[in-house]
Amino acid sequence: MGYNLNLMAQLVVLYKTPTDAGAFEHYYRERHIPLAWKVPKLRSYTISSGPVKAIGGDAPHLVATLTFETMQDLEAALSSVEGQAAAADLANFATGGATLLIFENENA
Repeated sequence: MGYNLNLMAQLVVLYKTPTDAGAFEHYYRERHIPLAWKVPKLRSYTISSGPVKAIGGDAPHLVATLTFETMQDLEAALSSVEGQAAAADLANFATGGATLLIFENENA
């Protein structure tokens, strides 16, 4: 029995606990999300709701998932002017740091 392979490319951002959670939330929602939506070929943008829990290790403060049609689209988006602006904006609010992961996602 086979399955239909449907690949998408994703950028997952794990935001670590900021020094000021209220300032992080305000800036992230009011300034960063609108900036990130300008990135070319972005298909969807979701963020975690409520506390993030980890089965092992430290849980991130917030998880953002950005989806693109292909890995080429994602890589082009990251190197675009808009992508570079969104990346540079992290220094303005992600005081706890962030881990960015990129990968192809397979729906089985």
